[in-house]
Amino acid sequence: MRIDNNIESQAEKLNIKATVSKEEYIEKVNLLKQHIQKGDIYEINYCMTFEAHDVSIDPITIYQKLNAISKAPYSAFAKFDKQYIISSSPELFLSKKGNTLTTKPIKGTAKRGLTPKEDETIKNELHLNLKERNENVMIVDVARNDLSHLAKKGTVKVDKLCDIESFEQVHQMVSTVTCELKSNTSFDDIIKATFPMASMTGAPKIRAMELINDYELYNRGPYSGTLGYIEENGDFDLSVLIRSIFYDEEKHYLSFTVGSAITAMCNAEDEYQECLLKAKAMMEVLRS
Repeated sequence: MRIDNNIESQAEKLNIKATVSKEEYIEKVNLLKQHIQKGDIYEINYCMTFEAHDVSIDPITIYQKLNAISKAPYSAFAKFDKQYIISSSPELFLSKKGNTLTTKPIKGTAKRGLTPKEDETIKNELHLNLKERNENVMIVDVARNDLSHLAKKGTVKVDKLCDIESFEQVHQMVSTVTCELKSNTSFDDIIKATFPMASMTGAPKIRAMELINDYELYNRGPYSGTLGYIEENGDFDLSVLIRSIFYDEEKHYLSFTVGSAITAMCNAEDEYQECLLKAKAMMEVLRS
C-alpha cells in the first residue's frame, strides 16, 4: 500500500517525529510475527506514535478542519482543563439501545481511489482480501466472546461480517456483533467485560496486551480508549479513540497514534504504509 503524498516529509516540516523509526517498526513487526508463529498469539494491534513538542494550536479550529475532511461518524471534541481530545474516529466500540448491545470492530483498511471506477475496484479488492478478512474474523471472535459474558443465552449474533464501509479518506472492513443483555446488567459490568476493545488489542486478548506492553515503548494514554455519552435512561454510544489528536496546551505537546493488525500473513512494509495512510488526515490538518 502506497500513499500519494509523502507523510514523512510533511512530518519533518512540522517537527512532528515518530517515536519509532521505520526500521525499528519493521523489526518489531517481524518479531511479533515470530510470536504468532510460536503460537503465543494469532493477531495483535501494534501501534506507532507521532509527537511534537513546543507547539501551539487552536484545538477547535483543528477539530473543525479534521471533521470537515474526514466526516467520521464518531467524531468528537473534548476538553479536560488544558488537555484536548480532537477525534475523527470511524469506529463504534459499544452502543446500548434498550436491551441490545452492539459493537462494530474494524479490521481492514484500503485507500480511496482517484476515480469512481478505481475506488470501486479498491473497495471490492478489500472485500475479497483473504488477509484482511482473516484479521477481521479473528477480532470478531474476541468480540463475540466478550459479549457472551453479558448476553442472554443464544443471543450473541454476527449481524454483518466483513462489510465494507467507505469514509472520506479510506475504505474500512467492519463487522457488527450484537447481543441481548442479561437482566440487571450495569454499565460497569459491560465495561469490565469488553474493555479494552478487541480491535485495539488482539487474540487472545490478555497475551496480546502483554506483548503490546513489551513492544510499544510508550504509554498509549487515551489513544485506543473510548469516548462517548450516556443518556438518562442508560443507553449509550462509545467510540474507539483512533484517528485522534491529543493536545496538552500547558506543555505545548501534541501526539497522535496509528496502528494496524499484525498477523501471520502480514508484510511489515505494507503495515507501515497502512499506518502512514491512517496518519494522513491528521497530518494534513496540522500543517494547514
